[in-house]
Amino acid sequence: MIRNTTKNQKLCWLIFIFYLIGLMYFMFFAESLGRGSTAEGEILKSYNLVPFLEIKRFIVYREILGMRAVILNIFGNIVAFIPCGFLLPVISRRCKIMANSILVGFFISLLIEMTQLAFNVGSFDVDDLILNTLGAVTGAVLYTAVQSYRIKKKKRYL
Repeated sequence: MIRNTTKNQKLCWLIFIFYLIGLMYFMFFAESLGRGSTAEGEILKSYNLVPFLEIKRFIVYREILGMRAVILNIFGNIVAFIPCGFLLPVISRRCKIMANSILVGFFISLLIEMTQLAFNVGSFDVDDLILNTLGAVTGAVLYTAVQSYRIKKKKRYL
C-alpha cells in the first residue's frame, strides 16, 4: 500500500494522521471547549437523537449563549471535517468516489460521538453527525473543484 504511493500521497498521509490526532485532542481533551471527564464517580450520559434540535437551540438562544458558542458549535463542527473530505481522496483511491469519502467522514464522526458517549466526555449529538458530515461533503466538493481546476490548467499547457 505505502510502496505504491507518490510523495504527495505520503505527505497527505502524514498530514491526515496529524489532523486525526488534533481532532481527537479537540474532541476529547480540550478543556477550553468544555472537554475532559466529569468528576470522579459522577455518571452523566447525555445524548441528543433529535435531528436539528441543538442547532435550533444554538440559533434561538444565540444572544444568551453568545456568538462564540454558536460559531464554535455550528461552524466548528463543519470546519473540523473539511480536511477529512479533502484529504481522503488524495490518500485513498476508493475515496476518490465522493460518496465513499463522505461515508468515511460520517463513520469517523459516528465513532467519535459514540466514544464521547461511552467515555462520558462530551455528548452524543445527532446534530454533530449532521454538521460533521456536511464538513466532509464540503471537503469532498473542494477536492473535486481543485482537481477539476488542475486538469483544466494541465490541458491548457499541453
